[in-house]
Parts: sequence; C-alpha cells; structure tokens
Amino acid sequence: MTLTAQATPTAAPQAFLRSTIGRKIVMAVTGVILVGFVIAHMTGNLLVFLGPEAIRNYALWLRAVAHGAGLWIARAVLLASVLLHIWAAASLTLASRRARRVRYQEWQPRASTLYSRTMRWTGVLLLAYIVYHLLHMTFGIVHPDFVELQPYHNLVVGFRDRAVAVTYIVAMILLAFHLDHGIWSMVRTLGLSHPRYVPMVRKLSVAIAVIVALGYISIPVAVLAGVLR
Repeated sequence: MTLTAQATPTAAPQAFLRSTIGRKIVMAVTGVILVGFVIAHMTGNLLVFLGPEAIRNYALWLRAVAHGAGLWIARAVLLASVLLHIWAAASLTLASRRARRVRYQEWQPRASTLYSRTMRWTGVLLLAYIVYHLLHMTFGIVHPDFVELQPYHNLVVGFRDRAVAVTYIVAMILLAFHLDHGIWSMVRTLGLSHPRYVPMVRKLSVAIAVIVALGYISIPVAVLAGVLR
C-alpha cells in the first residue's frame, strides 16, 4: 500500500505568509489600503475650510453609511490592515537581521535613500502618534474641550495649543517620508514598475507624499494663523 501525503487546507497560506515575498505582498496590499485611507481622510478634513456645517455633515454621513455599519466595517478593515502591515514589517526586519549575523565593519549607503533607511523609525513614530491622535481627536480623552460630532470645534480648539499643532506638523512630515518610499516599494512589490514608467512612478510617489503632507499641515497652520476660528 502506498501512502500519499496530502497538504492541509491551511498549508498553502501558511507557506505564503512564511515566505519573504508573501510578507512583502501583505505589506504592499495593506499599504494600498492605508494610503487610500490617508488620502480620503485628508480630503474629509479639508472640509473644515468650508465651515462647521460642511465638515459636520461629512461626519454625520460617515456614521450613516450602510445604516451605520459602514463606519465600523471600515474601522475593522483599517485595524486589520495596520496590524498586518506592522507584522509584515517587523517580521521582515527580524528576518533580515537574522540573515546578517556579522555587522558591516564600514557601511556606506549606495542605492538606498534617506527615506528608505528611516522607514522603520518613521513607522514606529507614526504608530505612536496615531495612538495619541485617536485619543485626542477621535475619542476626546486628551482633548481640552471635546464635543461629540463637532469636528470643526474639536479641530480648532485642539490645534490652538502650539505644542499639539507643532507635533502634528512634524508627524505629517514623517508621514510624507514614509509615503514617498512606501508607495515606490509598494508599486515594485506588486510588479507594476516597468522600466519605462519608473520615472513617472517616482514622481507620483513624491507628489502624493507632498500633497498629503501639505493638506494635513494646512489645518493647524490655519488655526494658528487665525484663519480658522
């Protein structure tokens, strides 16, 4: 009698997630989701320049999507994406360190850029800031005068504190660094970086990073300048 080995249904997914390319793909796909959220969130926040009613109506609309379930589904997808993104980044970093037992005696960056070399640090710092930002602007736990469903009031009052505004601005600059290299890496991982389009993709990643950073930064700057009262 001949015995044949049969793969379990979970063997293929486990092998995929254990592989380097599998974890890079997880990181790229979750990156697509997170970049989309960052752009959509910025667009929604910029409604603050149209006045209190405009951004409040947007907040009410978010809570009404799919009879209220849409917002929670979006939050669940975002949370899963963040956790998977962190897991993939951390596991790839650890695997890289294990593969290089001996440190370089003299290391000089050649093909890497400042943004690529600081991806891990900007990721960690951004994660710490996101936790604070949620406690500040979403849940109102550390906000000086948080009012439920009054985003205009919460943004203006929150950013009147110069320390809070400056910290936010620094975080958005770090986000731009992370986005610039992240989008470029994401495109290459997903196999969309044809040599003919490399210059265009590089310009696109820089443009998205700069536009997103400036869009977010414009709000605390407008508050400090007295444009938003």
